Amino acid sequence: MGGVTSSMAAKLAFFPPHPASYKVVKDELTGLLLLSPFPHRENVEILKLPTRRGTEIVSMYVRHPMAASTVLYSHGNATDLGQMYELFIQLSIHLRVNLIGYDYSGYGQSSGKPSEQNTYADIEAVYKCLEESYGTKQEDIILYGQSVGSGPTLDLAAKLPQLRAVVLHSPILSGLRVMYPVKRSYWFDIYKNIDKIPLVNCPILIIHGTSDEVVDCSHGKQLWELCKEKYEPLWLKGGNHCDLEQFPEYIRHLKKFIATVEKSTSQRYSFRRSMEQFEQPRKSTDVFEVSRKSTDRREKPRLSTDRPQKLKNLSNNADKLEKLRVTFDHMDRSRRSVDCLEKSRKSLDHQLEKARKSVDMLERIRT
Repeated sequence: MGGVTSSMAAKLAFFPPHPASYKVVKDELTGLLLLSPFPHRENVEILKLPTRRGTEIVSMYVRHPMAASTVLYSHGNATDLGQMYELFIQLSIHLRVNLIGYDYSGYGQSSGKPSEQNTYADIEAVYKCLEESYGTKQEDIILYGQSVGSGPTLDLAAKLPQLRAVVLHSPILSGLRVMYPVKRSYWFDIYKNIDKIPLVNCPILIIHGTSDEVVDCSHGKQLWELCKEKYEPLWLKGGNHCDLEQFPEYIRHLKKFIATVEKSTSQRYSFRRSMEQFEQPRKSTDVFEVSRKSTDRREKPRLSTDRPQKLKNLSNNADKLEKLRVTFDHMDRSRRSVDCLEKSRKSLDHQLEKARKSVDMLERIRT
């Protein structure tokens, strides 16, 4: 039943372009993979990545020499890498970021068939590539999900506690909610972003067009309300589902967001490093403190073969004097306690005696 439902959901949710807008070819001289019909660029690498579900997906990595962040971009429906190629190049240039984009299983020249679970495996393979092939750290990655791409983006973001940031572009609450205004999550629904977004710990920017006829703007607004770490959203007045990149505010707001999260991350690292430098001497002092207390308590001393016998004797004499001092102090405290008790007893006797005399006097008067 689950397989049938998943298959039906896939037919309704995924629309890979046919035919694909590009081909992957290998350069005979260099052996490098190229995206035809696009000219080769020195800063662009084309990759084929295996996934844990047995498919092989096509990915492109755009390098920027001044980048402090890497954007992992999950594109929308009914498109592929060929159609996204120029946009990826321009985003890398204007935002000064490395950018890696990929085609889902069954899209473009990626093998397999599109499904919710396959897209989760697809984005995980790309993330693994960033870590292993490019040495990219989790805290330097910004996940970007457009439309259907918001699904795999939030699924991965919920699993990465040190992620730098997330951008959601015309995101969906869930697959079923795009078609019906349901109030709860059903087991057969796909991309339940409404349930996953509260689990994301990093800053989230949401961009949505107010005139979106495919995914209503209310999806973006409701997701923004559920963000744990909100960032100023961008509601593009008159924006539709596939034209938000054409608005001047789009690139300006993205630049501002990336500059903000890079700055805050840098400050966080500086604070962490300063705390670690401060922590080291403190720990050293703590170790010394433990040793000092151990000596005061006269626990079994460690025998030393390096010190002269005279120092040993002096140490033993000091131990004896210390023990005598502790004994006398204890005796003195005991004596003071006895004296105090004696004084209390005498005071009580005195009060009883006064009371007794008062009774005797009353008795004589009465007689």
